[in-house]
Amino acid sequence: MNKQCKLVLVGICAMTVTTGCTVLDRIEEWALAGNESSEDVVHNSYTQNPQTLTEPVDASNPAPTNVVDITAADRNYPGYENDYNADSDADKQDSFGAISQPRLYSNVQSSYKGRPLTKHIGDYVKNMAQDLISNMEYVSEKTPVAVTHFALLDSNLKSTNLLGQQMAESFIHELHKFRIPVLDFKTTDYIRITEHGDFALSRDYLELNSSLPIEYVLTGTMTRHQGGMLVNARIIGMDSHAVVASAQMMVPFYVVDALIPSDGTMPNGGKDGVRFTRG
Repeated sequence: MNKQCKLVLVGICAMTVTTGCTVLDRIEEWALAGNESSEDVVHNSYTQNPQTLTEPVDASNPAPTNVVDITAADRNYPGYENDYNADSDADKQDSFGAISQPRLYSNVQSSYKGRPLTKHIGDYVKNMAQDLISNMEYVSEKTPVAVTHFALLDSNLKSTNLLGQQMAESFIHELHKFRIPVLDFKTTDYIRITEHGDFALSRDYLELNSSLPIEYVLTGTMTRHQGGMLVNARIIGMDSHAVVASAQMMVPFYVVDALIPSDGTMPNGGKDGVRFTRG
């Protein structure tokens, strides 16, 4: 029994000596590494772990990470300098083709100057038409609808402007797209041929048909707002006067001002690019 105990103690001592030698070897390697230059240490680190580093690490060139700087990638695009070294009046595009500072556009009469619009009044009418259809009742493909101009809310409801007229034209288009029967009551029974053109529409009530099977009318009001024009649209029964659909939307002022009368007058007063103010 004593002999077995002595053998166990001898084995434990041998293991301790071996472990101690291993630790000493590691300490010696670390001490020797301290004599190497910083460049050799970085080089050895890069050689052992090439998947974590792409180039030597120093103060002026930090190690890359998984975060991608897309702006830096954009600046490294070969055509970046060409994109932004163009003339100041030309359209400036980045490497992705986006226009950063689009040029100014104006009409012939110079009554409107501004950036190119991404939306026009027809886009806002389209959204209002979808709102009308979403809450519309009783109107179907068998109930003809007429569309009138939108009146100014703070008037006697007998005044409109170019915005109210154009919205009526756009609503005729949108309702027809939804397969709702629309009657254009301004259509005459004949075509008028003149030296100025050929016409089938008229605003003279004596030239129009006074009896049309109109069951509903799409109309509305407009009121000026600090940010543009607030438009209220609704569909009303001709006999019951009941509102069967409604919609409301704010049209920004730059979309409203983009509508230019044919005589060249400016939306806020003036003509031929000159604004008139009361002295």
